[in-house]
Amino acid sequence: MTDQDRVKIFDTTLRDGEQSPGCSMNLGEKLRIGQALADLGVDIIEAGFPAASPGDFEAVEALAETIRGPVICGLARCNTGDIEATARAIKGAEKSRIHVFVATSAIHREHKLQMAKEEIIRSAVEGVRLARSFCDDVEFSPEDASRTEPEYLAEVVAAAIEAGATTINIPDTVGYTVPGEFLELFRFLKSGVTGIDDVTLSVHCHDDLGMAVANSLAAVEGGARQVECTINGIGERAGNCSLEELVMALRTRESYFGLSCGVKSERLYPTCRLVSTITGMPIPRNKAIIGGNAFAHESGIHQHGMLRNSATYEIMSPQDVGLNRSNLVLGKHSGRHAFRDRISELGFALDDVELNRAFAEFKKLADQKKEVFDSDIESIVLHAEIERPGPWSLADLRIASGKGAFASAALGLTHVDGRTVREAGVGDGPIDAAFQAIERATGVDVTLLDFEVRSVSVGEDAQGEVAVLVRFEDRDYRGHGISTDITEAGALAFLDVINRVVRARERNAIAAETTASRAAGSI
Repeated sequence: MTDQDRVKIFDTTLRDGEQSPGCSMNLGEKLRIGQALADLGVDIIEAGFPAASPGDFEAVEALAETIRGPVICGLARCNTGDIEATARAIKGAEKSRIHVFVATSAIHREHKLQMAKEEIIRSAVEGVRLARSFCDDVEFSPEDASRTEPEYLAEVVAAAIEAGATTINIPDTVGYTVPGEFLELFRFLKSGVTGIDDVTLSVHCHDDLGMAVANSLAAVEGGARQVECTINGIGERAGNCSLEELVMALRTRESYFGLSCGVKSERLYPTCRLVSTITGMPIPRNKAIIGGNAFAHESGIHQHGMLRNSATYEIMSPQDVGLNRSNLVLGKHSGRHAFRDRISELGFALDDVELNRAFAEFKKLADQKKEVFDSDIESIVLHAEIERPGPWSLADLRIASGKGAFASAALGLTHVDGRTVREAGVGDGPIDAAFQAIERATGVDVTLLDFEVRSVSVGEDAQGEVAVLVRFEDRDYRGHGISTDITEAGALAFLDVINRVVRARERNAIAAETTASRAAGSI
């Protein structure tokens, strides 16, 4: 297989995906996702923007030192400080890349950069050359390329190639272009830029008009051999090109595109569920490829066809993306061996510590439910894999409510320092009362923006999965909780988001102290 027959998958879930409102992740969560992406078989992981904050630098550095297989990439503006920070962060990687960018469109030149065309070309060239002095693998992106004058874009790209860029990425930064137009842009660059056949041509699309996947596929038709995307399509504003949709489009329509990629598609579903659980952003039921309805058939005509031949209404099988339709039922008498086998069949791998934690939760759930389904096991495994660092945990919760009366909640929260705080709250419902008690106990007041609940499996005793979105000091945070008791699930989700707020405040305080120390040392 030649490079022209294969599309590299560049995953930016940990960089662009994390910029989705409320989707910030801690170091442990980023490492977990990084390993899942490596297991999935992506070619490049954009680990973050090292110069953005000390936390970002630490995460990129840890991923570079830990994750093996994919290229580990760090993002940098075309300036010395950013590029040097990125070079330091990725130096421990088995394979590394520096990704530099500068905006090129007229609107960015005038209103953001206030730079002339020649200055931007000079900045691009100097940035690429400096990055090449640290790393042989350098990617260059002309930000807002889809709104840049094609002739000027070609001039910038040619200069970056001559300066030493090995990958040229063409971003549709604000999701403005359409497939036919984007295809022509790639054909124009392929035919008119000196040296472009000697580099990898890449594409990065946003989904503001709902065409990120379509535009990325158009770019592939036009010669792109790297696609930048995210798990579940998360990212700024409406998100990015969805990795699972792009991969399955290439696989399902291989006869049309004549291209392949190295992603293990059977690991798509567990990876998407992991990212959803960590970010607290639920997967819509109608989401292509991995949504709850992706392989569901309600129409009588469809069901009849499916019984005769599944290919009548399914262009791919659930097993292709890691779903298993057997939905084997386990119960409280099921043993550790059966539980481990089921986890493996569902596409998850746990170490002994995680398995023990998951099996204990399985036994606890089996005592509460008559039957434990695959979706229940997935939720147990995902929570066993993800270590929630606190500092607060729910010790106990009692609720009193009734028709026509205010609800009350009494709870105990345990802090990592060993103390237990007890508080009560009154609200217009049990969830409101529990949330007020948690705010009083922790001393953190937030604004609730969204509350979502869904059933994990089937039956009256099904687990409820709750996701909340809150705002604190002009920043959004997401939390996630699960329980057979909806009120408890809501309290766990709210406490998860409070913990994220507390940890963010602690990180900001440490960063402020570090900045102050450096400033004092430079005087």
